[in-house]
Amino acid sequence: MPNHNQTSTAALSVLIILQLVMLTALYAGVAPHPPVATPLFGIAPFLGASMGAAAAAIVLGSNSSRAGRVLSLAATVMALISFGPQKYFDAQFGLIWPAVIAGQIASLAVVASLVSGLRSESPAQMKGQAA
Repeated sequence: MPNHNQTSTAALSVLIILQLVMLTALYAGVAPHPPVATPLFGIAPFLGASMGAAAAAIVLGSNSSRAGRVLSLAATVMALISFGPQKYFDAQFGLIWPAVIAGQIASLAVVASLVSGLRSESPAQMKGQAA
């Protein structure tokens, strides 16, 4: 039986590293890097929040506690804003495709691990967590 916590922790680590590299490229001005600001929020604070959620999920047990699972899912959704399928239509896709593909694979691994982990839990375990 695979260790679902280990799989999601590894995938969240990939997302943290990808976002950290993009944030570093932004500050260093190395192309390609994310835009300094997006219409709804600043990219650096958003990447910080996303990496923070992923790190907190890892600390709490990315697939072994309710809080860890919620933070894993939140970190994955935030990462997909940077690395989601919409990036295939980005003008710079030819330059960023390795990060986009790696981000999508890591996101899929987190979601698959969360689904698989929930399926393998017995109803008694889930009831015990609720108490």
